[in-house]
Amino acid sequence: MKRTCVALAIGVALALSGCGKQGGDAAPAKAEAETGFAAELRNKLLDAKPGDVIEVPAGTFHFDRGLSLRVDGVTLRGQGRDKSILSFKGQKTGAEGLLVNANGFTLENLAIEDSKGDGFKISQAENVTIRGVRVEWTGGPNTSNGGYGLYPVLCKNVLIEDSVAIGAADSGIYVGQSRDVIVRTSRAERNVAGIEIENTINADVYDNVATGNTGGILVFNMPALTQQGDAIRVFKNKVFQNNLDNFGAKGTPVASVPAGSGVVINSNDNIEIFDNEIADNKTANIIVSSVYSTGYKDDKASGEFDPYPERIYIHDNGLSGGGDSPDRMDFKALKVAMYGLGGSFPDVLFNGYVNPQRKEGPQICLRGVSGVLNADGPGGYKNPSKDAKPYDCTLPSLPAVDLKRG
Repeated sequence: MKRTCVALAIGVALALSGCGKQGGDAAPAKAEAETGFAAELRNKLLDAKPGDVIEVPAGTFHFDRGLSLRVDGVTLRGQGRDKSILSFKGQKTGAEGLLVNANGFTLENLAIEDSKGDGFKISQAENVTIRGVRVEWTGGPNTSNGGYGLYPVLCKNVLIEDSVAIGAADSGIYVGQSRDVIVRTSRAERNVAGIEIENTINADVYDNVATGNTGGILVFNMPALTQQGDAIRVFKNKVFQNNLDNFGAKGTPVASVPAGSGVVINSNDNIEIFDNEIADNKTANIIVSSVYSTGYKDDKASGEFDPYPERIYIHDNGLSGGGDSPDRMDFKALKVAMYGLGGSFPDVLFNGYVNPQRKEGPQICLRGVSGVLNADGPGGYKNPSKDAKPYDCTLPSLPAVDLKRG
């Protein structure tokens, strides 16, 4: 019996040893294969021709420098945003993980992690599709993270859907100076700005989730850019608990966003906010403001720039909580002065900057909100007003964005 046990023990030990050896061989083989594909992918992007579909297999592929593409009509496709991972941790060169300057580009079903700068940037392109993509800085929120996750700029006809952005030091999902844009069914969390539409014309932002950011959804118009934003609809989104401390770099526009901001409209015109669920954003669920109150300095404003938010229609949203613990001392003092220690800001906080030359006024129209506070930013918050009568109006609904893709 004793001999049998010893023999059995030796047999088991040998079997386990054999299994361990096979696993040890498999791991280097897998690492070698992944390293080999990383070099192969770089070459495929360099040698791409119009119409190419470049497949990324499941696995984690490491790059120490950025990838780029300059050929029209290419698709880069992985096996899933949690299966095919392009990792740029330890990236030494390149301002982005992936940079594209090409029309008709599709990026789908993969992840870009830990890029030194922006995750995925596409510039001066038409007919852009971003689908099923995750961009993430896996170490969590940090000022040293890249600024932008998904970053189409100076583009036309942009579709972003079913995507995720986490940890960007500026904006998780950002579309700037573009025209004809849809951002839908995506998620942004633990960024400074979850989703940002900036100096863009004709955009629909819907069926998204923005939570755990400093600001949930931002619609901004910045002064130094030649194209002015116009006609943005934000609807059917869930925007809740965006209370993350602002970790944006000092001096950047997004660094001015108070923690606890749900939807923020800044110096933009023709904006419609409706059918959203907006809740528990500690500064305010909705903020309407001018660049004059941000503290952002820019002496190179375009001659076309209008700093005043006008023709803003906010209606039929589900609003709850929020406004109970605003960021920054001036807002804290204002809240206590107007609503007491245990009180809260109403659903809408307006900083009060209006164009005195505009006869029809700012046309900020509010329906179905708990109230509005005009904070009197121009007067240093000395004469705030709770009067909701100036905002009791309606505006025509904006048309849907049609990308004409059938």
